[in-house]
Order: sequence, then C-alpha cells, then structure tokens
Amino acid sequence: MSDPTYTPPKVWKWDAESGGRFASINRPIAGPTHDKELPVGKHPIQLYSLATPNGVKATVMLEELLEKGHKGAEYDAWLVRITEGDQFGSGFVKVNPNSKIPAMMDHSVDPAVRIFESGSILLYLAEKFGEFLPQDLVGRTEALNWLFWQMGSAPFLGGGFGHFYAYAPEKYEYPINRYTMEVKRQLDVLDRQLAENRYIAGDEYTIADMAIWPWYGALVKNMVYEAAEFLQTHTYTNVVRWTDEVAQRPAVKRGRMVNKTWGDLSSQLHERHDASDFELRTQDKLENEQ
Repeated sequence: MSDPTYTPPKVWKWDAESGGRFASINRPIAGPTHDKELPVGKHPIQLYSLATPNGVKATVMLEELLEKGHKGAEYDAWLVRITEGDQFGSGFVKVNPNSKIPAMMDHSVDPAVRIFESGSILLYLAEKFGEFLPQDLVGRTEALNWLFWQMGSAPFLGGGFGHFYAYAPEKYEYPINRYTMEVKRQLDVLDRQLAENRYIAGDEYTIADMAIWPWYGALVKNMVYEAAEFLQTHTYTNVVRWTDEVAQRPAVKRGRMVNKTWGDLSSQLHERHDASDFELRTQDKLENEQ
C-alpha cells in the first residue's frame, strides 16, 4: 500500500510538536538557549560528550593514547545530556557552534584550542600525538579515505535509517526502504574491504577503525535501532569478525563506558576524571548518579 501523499506548503513553518523521539531538541535555529558555563577539570584535555556512537569515537581514541603511554592525553570527560538540551548552553556553544557532541578543549596550548566534530577530534589527536595515523603518504591517505567515508556515510545510517525505522512518529514504507537499501550497501562496502584487510585501512589499527566501529559495529551487534534481524547483519561476516576483534581491545572497553548513562550499571561511567574512576565505581555510586 502506498504512503499518504504529502504536498509541501509554499513556505515551511516550524512545528515544534513534530519530529518524533527527539522533537524537544530539534530546532531550525542555532545558538544558545540558556547561559551555562562549562566545567573545567585538572587535565589539559577537556571533553564534553555523551556515549553515542560519535561520542565513543573520542573516548576510545583518548583511552587508546593513554594505553600507549601518552600522559598528555589524560582528560576529564564531562557528561552532556543531549535530551535535556545541555548542548545548547552558552558555554557549550562557544566550544561547538553546531551544538553537537562530542566537543573538546585542549588547554595544553596557549591560547586553548577548541575542536569539534568527531572526525576532527580524531584527526587532531592523531596528529598531536603521532599515533593511529600512518606517516607514509599512501597509508595516511587510505586511513583518511575511510575516516571521511564514515563522516559522509553515517548520517544515512543514523539520521536516515535510524530515524525512520526506529524513532519517527509514523512508519512509512518509502523512507525505510530507501535508507535500508543504502545501509545494506554501506555494510557491503565494509564487508568487501574487510575481506581483504584485518582492519579498515589495512593491517594497522587506525582512527578509521575508531570512527567506523562505534556506528557499524553497534549496528551488526544489534546495539542500535534493534534492526539486526531486519538488516540481516550477521551475513556481513567480515564486519562481524572485525567488530568482535576491536571490541576486545582494553582501551575500547574503557572508552565505550565513558559518559554512558544507560544499560547495565556495570557498563556506565557517567564522568571520567582519572584512570582510577574505572576501578572506583560502586553500585551505590552508580545508582546515586542516576
């Protein structure tokens, strides 16, 4: 059966009541909605985020750098509750005028530098510390090919498929079919690449893996949208193999916990200010953070 026809009006007007699950934080204008300064901790790097796929990219990268012994990568991770509009506070907007997580400040330089957009954060940290990005021209270019592939592809997965399949107030056949086809094509792109390579950009684990894994790894493991059966994600065997391997890295295990506020309490670390925070979590502390 065909979907009802929608005829766009001559002039679009914002209906604040529409938009599905995230209607309360979607709006057609930028800028702050309220005054609120951001907290600043003791470390040079200050991260303001939430453990969505984009947020996990940053925390995994920082934990990977610490795993390699880069003490300068110590960081404070502050929780930004996007469903409550924290990203529209004046302090956050100064760091990221686009009001999206993650956003980061590096106070190790003077003046301090702001970094926003998850791909930019990954590239900034890779260049700052000289890790997870090959130094040779060919290897570097291949890793960046896939980093930018993710930045261009994930909106079709999240804002496209994820929205219409899982979050939209109505389910319509055309957009779901359109974005399902695109997401399955993307999974096939990854599966073919990983059939010939251990990691996304070759034999070396890079920021390309850190960018792609939180989105597509979560998808094939049914951790987002509850769509694994619908998409038959188990058939992308090379993506599943790579997903499982990356998930076993100690830094990835830690990084995916930071700024997480859902799921089992044992998987959550609402804020991270020291490496010991991972060991000091207690049931009472986690319950009090709710």
